[in-house]
Amino acid sequence: MGSPRQSYIGNAMSGDAQDVVLIVEDEAVIRQILRDYLQGEGYHVLEAENGVEAFDILARKPHLDLMITDYRLPGGISGVDIAEPAVKLRPELKVIFISGYPKEIRDSVHPIAQRAPVLAKPFELDDLQVAIRKELA
Repeated sequence: MGSPRQSYIGNAMSGDAQDVVLIVEDEAVIRQILRDYLQGEGYHVLEAENGVEAFDILARKPHLDLMITDYRLPGGISGVDIAEPAVKLRPELKVIFISGYPKEIRDSVHPIAQRAPVLAKPFELDDLQVAIRKELA
């Protein structure tokens, strides 16, 4: 009952455990918009602005339901480079890519790039919610 996932207090929702979403996005404004939107929808949100931070969260956090990641990130690690090993270690982890360059994701040789949904920036937050619901269903 004293789960660390209860740290978010948002809109009036049932007492059920919330889905945990990791956002990996280097643009602070986009990260903030996504965080605020997802928290408003009842998700527990973790944030990383680059691959190093994302891998640190993946190593420390025992439970994640979904990762939403940009493709192009600073430091030479792409969202696909993060997602592929993450789903190998956590097969239940769902991934949604967001990118201004969606073709680069689909052209990747990584299997996750062929099966995960890709939302081209700019996208509507409602479209993101539809993708999330499909992935977490």
